[in-house]
Amino acid sequence: MAGSEVAAGRVVDGPTPKHAQLREILRRTIERELPPGSPIPSERELAQRYGVSRLTVRSAIGKLVEEGLLTRARGKGTFTATRRMDLQLYLSSFTNDMRRRGLVPTTKVLGLAAEVPPAPTANALGLAPGSSAYRLTRLRCADGVPLALELGWYHPGPLPGLLDQDLTQSLYELLARHYDLRFDHGRQIVWAEAADRETARLLGIRAGDPLLVFRRISTTAGDPVEDITSWYRGDRYQVTMDLDPTLPAEHGGMP
Repeated sequence: MAGSEVAAGRVVDGPTPKHAQLREILRRTIERELPPGSPIPSERELAQRYGVSRLTVRSAIGKLVEEGLLTRARGKGTFTATRRMDLQLYLSSFTNDMRRRGLVPTTKVLGLAAEVPPAPTANALGLAPGSSAYRLTRLRCADGVPLALELGWYHPGPLPGLLDQDLTQSLYELLARHYDLRFDHGRQIVWAEAADRETARLLGIRAGDPLLVFRRISTTAGDPVEDITSWYRGDRYQVTMDLDPTLPAEHGGMP
């Protein structure tokens, strides 16, 4: 019975909870009628339209946000989600990746300094205890939308004067052009975490929203130069990997 009512776009009393009925009605509308980035009606409007409480509406929308069909924008409302971009696990700059997708990349430098890094980074870069490294924090955007926050540490030996360069452009292109340095190998780990308040503010999402986090150690001719951690919006990215049954070679964990 509930299935036919859902198909007709009505929420009724019955064994199927009203929030579940409304969730399926909204899902059908999103998938069939609304293009990515479309706003959906407010909780009050939906409650009046379907004769349910705002708590019921909030529950239905919350599940669709968790599923990635809807996304919330602080101070703006709730929208149908933009299709997630694939994050391929290979050495590539954010700038080139966005250009390849037909998007316009921009970068905002949030902080840069020469300072003593935490011990795991010092070990990863092969620095002596107490030695300084370059710390670079940047916000990466595409078509004006913030997508990722980056915190990179760089070995100062092969990169003298790095902090005096224009760091709003592709860093990898800068390293190749100005320092004749190109990364030829990288070791990367990936995990998920919830956005803290400051990261959420910078990325235009809510505190607690999911993030994909990447930490990569990049080397050139066997020498580590970069230790970078990137926080990508979970509503805009997914990771795609090609798998085969070959067992990986034994190797140690990332420092």
